[in-house]
Order: sequence, then structure tokens, then C-alpha cells
Amino acid sequence: MSGVKKYDYSTLTTAIRDYTEVGSDVLTTTVVDGIIMAAEFRIYQELPMDSQRFVQEGTLSTDNNTINNPAGTLFIRGVEVFNSTANTEGNGTWLEKKDQTYLSEYVDRLTGPEGDLTAQDVTGFPKYYAMFGGADNTTDTSSGGFYIAPTPDAAYKFRIYYNKMPNGLGSATGFNNNTYLSTYFPQGLLYACLVEAFGYLKGPMDMLTYYENRYKNAIQQFAGMQLGRRRRDDYTDGTVRIPVKSPSP
Repeated sequence: MSGVKKYDYSTLTTAIRDYTEVGSDVLTTTVVDGIIMAAEFRIYQELPMDSQRFVQEGTLSTDNNTINNPAGTLFIRGVEVFNSTANTEGNGTWLEKKDQTYLSEYVDRLTGPEGDLTAQDVTGFPKYYAMFGGADNTTDTSSGGFYIAPTPDAAYKFRIYYNKMPNGLGSATGFNNNTYLSTYFPQGLLYACLVEAFGYLKGPMDMLTYYENRYKNAIQQFAGMQLGRRRRDDYTDGTVRIPVKSPSP
């Protein structure tokens, strides 16, 4: 990184205006803040950063099939439940990720055609989870959650492995002057910002295409820098799983 220029909020703002050759009368502080936010969100969506990986432990509530995500969650990497109400020692069971339709059909199969039971009535050790909601920008703190099935029949301990939306660069209170991206992925951040900027300015399209290609090349190279750790975390993240054969309900 020694030969690569690092950015802070001020220098990145200047660079965006210089590269686009558009001044602060058009690319105002508010507009630039929006451009940076959109660029950061795109990067975090396309390349989950090792620096934003977190683990949170908790206790499932008996007869409650809903869990809230940790604040600021970008996405869930995995959910591990332990056959214990005391601690998270030993090996847990990884829940299989499904969609909400699957969970509804799973409950329907167990309750039968009469439909006289609800999801809360189908209890046991959880097997599946399905997401709802989630963070949609770098300032969103409404992170949604997920349903689990069967509904827990005890207060089992669990862990959530997730990626979090960090505070980004910005002029407003609560934002940062320096971030992980501006320090370790500065050129990629600049290219992503320029794609957003030329999109906002509605051209020139050849410049938008040029920086889009520069951005894609940069993010591919940066992905390789994280590959070693990503491989070490394969089992934690769910990239590698030993299939669990559950009996048909």
C-alpha cells in the first residue's frame, strides 16, 4: 500500500470533483456524501470485508420463532445453535438457510391439511432459518431478522455470524474522516465513487464505462488479498458444510 494514495473525506471529495471536472456548485457536499455512501454500499455488497465480520451470542426464547439481527447487519453468514441452555461450548448445529416460503410449507406439512396449528406450535430443536428485512444503506440501523423452524422448545444458546455495515466517510455527525476502504482500498473506492458521480451527472457514458471497468479490475485484485482468510473461515461462513440429512416431516 506504500505506493497507493490513501484518502480521507476531504481528499476523496476533492478527487471526485477533480476527476469529473465538476465543481461544488453541482457536486455539493450533500451530493458527494450520497455518492460516497452509494459507492461504499456497493463495495460492501459485492465484496464482504474481513474487517466487518462479527459474531454475536445469544439465547433463543422458548416458543418464539423470531430472532432480530444485530444492529447494522448487512447480511448473515451463518447461524449456529447449541444443544445447551447453559453455554456455547463444543460443536453446535448449523441451521440450513431457506426462504420464508419453505418454512411456511415445512410448518404446513407438519400441521396437516386442517391447518389448526401455527409455527409456534411446531416446536423442537431448530433446523432452518429464513431472513426478513436487512440493512439497505450505510446509515440503516433497522436490520430485520430471521425466522427459525421448528420453534425452539428450550432456551438454546446460539451464535450469529454476520457482516456489519460500518460507518462510512461523510461530513455529517456519526460519519468518519477515514475508513477501512479509504485506507486499504482507496483506488477502488475512488473508481466506485466516479461511477456513481458520472451516473448522477448523466454522462459522459464513455467515462462511466471506463471507471466501471477500472472498479471491477480493482475489486477483483482486492478480493485475492482476502482469499487466504476466506478459506480459513469456510466452515464458519457456510461455504463448506457437511450436508445434514433430516427426516422428512
